Amino acid sequence: MTEYFLRRILIMLPTFLGITLVVFVVINLAPGGPIDQMLQEIRFGAAAGGGAGGISSMTHEGVSQQIIEELRRQYGFDKPLLVRYGIWLGNLARFDFGKSFVYEEPVIEVIVSKFPVSLQFGIISFFLTYLVCVPLGILKAVYDGSSFDTGTSVVVFVGYSISPIMLGILLIVVFGGGSFLGWFPISGTTSDLYEMMSPVEKVGDRIHHFVLPLICYLIGNFATLTLLMKNSILDEIGKAYVVTARAKGLPEKVVFYRHVLRNALIPIATGLGGFLSIFFAGNLFIEQIFSLDGMGLLFYQSLLARDYPVILGLLTILSLILILGNLISDFLYIVVDPRIDFA
Repeated sequence: MTEYFLRRILIMLPTFLGITLVVFVVINLAPGGPIDQMLQEIRFGAAAGGGAGGISSMTHEGVSQQIIEELRRQYGFDKPLLVRYGIWLGNLARFDFGKSFVYEEPVIEVIVSKFPVSLQFGIISFFLTYLVCVPLGILKAVYDGSSFDTGTSVVVFVGYSISPIMLGILLIVVFGGGSFLGWFPISGTTSDLYEMMSPVEKVGDRIHHFVLPLICYLIGNFATLTLLMKNSILDEIGKAYVVTARAKGLPEKVVFYRHVLRNALIPIATGLGGFLSIFFAGNLFIEQIFSLDGMGLLFYQSLLARDYPVILGLLTILSLILILGNLISDFLYIVVDPRIDFA
């Protein structure tokens, strides 16, 4: 077992390098880079200023070659692609993700500035999902075919079928003062007088702001995890070792909780490995609707602005999180069922 995890750890490095290489090449070869956008701004500025600067100094595209070369040097595009990748990788080894083209700040500072919103929603939604869906899946399996099972299935499937953006608009209209009830705020994570509140009032204010966005974050995950838990239990109940345990006269609770439930949790352990993703949880549509300045909005805005350092920083960190999450999932398999041997 130790050898397996050592091999996995050793494989992580070339896997991570391969991901970063592909991401770097694809992003840098994509059309409409930061230089193109800067040149477009210069052309618009020259057109608005009546061609100030002299037509003779301009190329047929309206910008002199000297300006183009200066921009290439400024953004580091005057070097071959693989050379730029090597420089970027060397900086990455020192935890230097570069400087944002748009914010003109270190990338890590830009990303960290968006952490609070995404981290809060990520942690809360992650734990609420497992705290609700795992027990609900167990109850659905125990009462399989009952009215409780049918009713809860209808609820989770209806929630799964509603897109977050439509649900968000509906919640705002009904509960956010749109047309009916004004129970919850419709934007931000705190009130204007948040800093003047007591600690208890601050907690209540955040909960008040979090209710509607959290519903949108959670609703789509409930159906998948709940039905996975239920079907995993039903699949285990039909296996031979359960029949044998019952034939030996073991109490039904012992059969269910000591044998069936433990084995049924193995597929759930796969998702637990993704808990690291809560640090970068973000949904563009939810953040747009509720005016949340989080990771999803940052990634979208960086794509529009062709802010390559921020895009690369986000994708690199997310790739590392996924690689580590897979390793953690394998470890959780063993915790749930020590009989599993990857050797």
